[in-house]
Amino acid sequence: MPQSLVGLPGGPAWAITMAKTDSDAERFNRIVVWSLAVTAVLLLVLPMFFVLSNETYYSAYVEGGDTDEEKFAQLSTMRSTLMENLDRGNGDISLGYDVANTISTPMLVNDWRDPHRSMLVIVGPEKPIDQTEARAIHNFVTESGGKVIVAAENSNANELASLFGVTFFDDPLHDENQHFLIYNDDGEPYSPSWRNVWSAASVNQDVEFMQPAYLSQVCTDDQIRNNLMTNCRLPVMFRSPTGMKFEPTEMDETNPDHRSVKILARASSGAFIDVAGTLDAGDYRNPAPGDLALVIRADYPVKAFDKPQESQGGFVGTTEVAEVDVTGSITFVADDEAFSNMLWDLQQAQTQGIRSNCDTVNSCWLDVLPEGQWNGNSVYFSALIFDMMEHRNPELSSTFRDDKSQYQIVFDESRHSTGRLSAPFVETMGTVVLLTSNPFLKWLVVLNVGLLLLVSMMVVPQKENWRHVFDLTRFKERPGKLDPSTYRERVQQALFTKVRVHYDLTRDQLALKPPSEVQDMINDPKLVELAYSQSRVYQSQELRQLMVAIRKWGKPN
Repeated sequence: MPQSLVGLPGGPAWAITMAKTDSDAERFNRIVVWSLAVTAVLLLVLPMFFVLSNETYYSAYVEGGDTDEEKFAQLSTMRSTLMENLDRGNGDISLGYDVANTISTPMLVNDWRDPHRSMLVIVGPEKPIDQTEARAIHNFVTESGGKVIVAAENSNANELASLFGVTFFDDPLHDENQHFLIYNDDGEPYSPSWRNVWSAASVNQDVEFMQPAYLSQVCTDDQIRNNLMTNCRLPVMFRSPTGMKFEPTEMDETNPDHRSVKILARASSGAFIDVAGTLDAGDYRNPAPGDLALVIRADYPVKAFDKPQESQGGFVGTTEVAEVDVTGSITFVADDEAFSNMLWDLQQAQTQGIRSNCDTVNSCWLDVLPEGQWNGNSVYFSALIFDMMEHRNPELSSTFRDDKSQYQIVFDESRHSTGRLSAPFVETMGTVVLLTSNPFLKWLVVLNVGLLLLVSMMVVPQKENWRHVFDLTRFKERPGKLDPSTYRERVQQALFTKVRVHYDLTRDQLALKPPSEVQDMINDPKLVELAYSQSRVYQSQELRQLMVAIRKWGKPN
């Protein structure tokens, strides 16, 4: 059909209808495309808008700020350090870790690729970790060989910690014997605070069972450079930490070899938890058990599938995998500020009056580590992460074992509090992830959707031959097929309806008019015969032709 005929007076009706249908289809496609584009933009912009509208602390992605708290109480320096590429000195570059984040829920940990080479970092949980998330993280460590670091100064992580026999106190720890001083701009120390706690920490050995000679041995620069920090300790700073206690679980009693639990750092025997807020170690309301831990690590032997070491059947350049022995590790730290920009980096700490060595006013760790120098918590925690990630696991292939970019570190950004505006969005994302990541809930949702579709199919009436019915509210049985004997009656009804509407009459007004007047109104012999003939019998083909005539009736030629 030439385009010039479309829409012209007297042009074919099917051409006009086809043009209108094409135009509607194009308009619908444009609406769909624009809707998808707007949705995609909102999904990208809204999270950033919500983050910008809320003050977030201990985030790996917030840098700078107007106040010292906004600037130093973040994890951006830690993230930069872990991502940093290092020059090996021979022209080779050692790549940093692959760093990512999650803003919905940490329940997805078990869906990650190579979970035994992945670490989840939860620092400063402002919202409690619920039971479902705790179970997922527990399975991630104990069954998939995943790595986790949890740092908190309150009880928000206790749902998770209790699964490993660890309990966080909910009040600050005070330590008269292990505290450090902070100096003002004139070099004068502020009043001592027992909440500025230090400790000498080990990377992979229990300080309660280390030999005395190793307890006083500080890790050398060579050990630190080569990540061989065994039989030595490093000073670590904490700002207003709480304390932790460990109690063996039932599994530890029945199967003591199923895991290894180590106290990597602890407070002094004189430390106490200031529950009453009296700053008094002698107050009976302030617990002082004498074994308050600051860093606790639990390791689990796990089987995982990965590229094995070449001597165990692996071949360089191939993608074959085999079952290898790995270790699932989780470390609990009793202070989130230990990972902050201020304590992570020595230069930033010095701007806040924290020094790298101890003087005669407060000997600090020098009585324990005579040659100890504190160069920021990054030295210790970087070595701890390196050890937990098993870069020296002889079971794994050497093709990627020393390549940090093959290992993933994910910061949990979902534990930060949200404002009123962002809460519905964040909670919705968490609910969607919960429903789609839990196998039972996922299939339950699929089953319910299937049942809803089935019910909809059953209650929608079947369309009649001559008109469409869109009525989802009619809960009736489907109507049967039309009786052929009623075809003529239906066509007659269509004719009288067309005449009544054309002359703007009601049903009663049309019924009161004599047949002769109605015949004059119809003014078409074939249609008059259809309306009043009692003897004429019509075939289906004739009735279809009459329906075409009824559609054309009343229209100008």
